[in-house]
Amino acid sequence: MDKVAELIKLIASSLVDKPDEVQIQEVAGDSTTVYELKVAQEDLGKIIGKQGKTAKAMRVLLGAAAAKDKRRAVLEIIE
Repeated sequence: MDKVAELIKLIASSLVDKPDEVQIQEVAGDSTTVYELKVAQEDLGKIIGKQGKTAKAMRVLLGAAAAKDKRRAVLEIIE
C-alpha cells in the first residue's frame, strides 16, 4: 500500500465507528490511480458527510498527495 492509500485509510479509520472494516483497494491505470474505499454500511454516512463535504475534503487531500508524486488520483466510495 502506498503513502496515498495509507493517508486515505488513516482519515477514514478515524471517522468511523468500525475502523477494522475500512478497506482500500488501488486500481492503477496509465496516468490515474483509482482508490476504492469500503466501510461498514452504518459508517457510510460518516464518510460522505453532510452534503458530501467530508468526501469532498478527502478527495481534495487525495488529489494534493497524488499531485506531489505527479500523478492523478480518484477516490470512489463503494457502498
